[in-house]
Amino acid sequence: MAGDCIADADNRFAHAKMNTIFIHDLRLDTKVGVYDWERQLPQTVRIDVDIGLPSTRPFETGELADAIDYAAVVARIRAFGASHDHALLERFAEALAAVVLDEFGAQSVKLRVAKLGALPGVREIGVAIEREAGMPRPSTSS
Repeated sequence: MAGDCIADADNRFAHAKMNTIFIHDLRLDTKVGVYDWERQLPQTVRIDVDIGLPSTRPFETGELADAIDYAAVVARIRAFGASHDHALLERFAEALAAVVLDEFGAQSVKLRVAKLGALPGVREIGVAIEREAGMPRPSTSS
């Protein structure tokens, strides 16, 4: 019984909920859509991303080197939005989730991508996905 308490203390983070950082209401102009006009004119999309951290190190050390740099994530999302070739918002979101997981070492990502004012009388349309590192993912190559 006493050994169980020690094991529980040693694994105090094993059963804890994952810590996340988030970037919400990131807006960028990109060309995404299935209609010709959508591929010609940039549209504003709003992106919300919650990133599951791979460890508790940033909370313990307070060092940026142990954390995921918010500014670097924002810059990478903006660069992705400027250069992608996905017509469907679903593929855009899938590829962007892969960027966050693969390039930033995230444990998980929750991503919401919305086109703003894309249809008359509709404030936003979009897609929300959740992905985890190490899980099979659809291919996002064009």
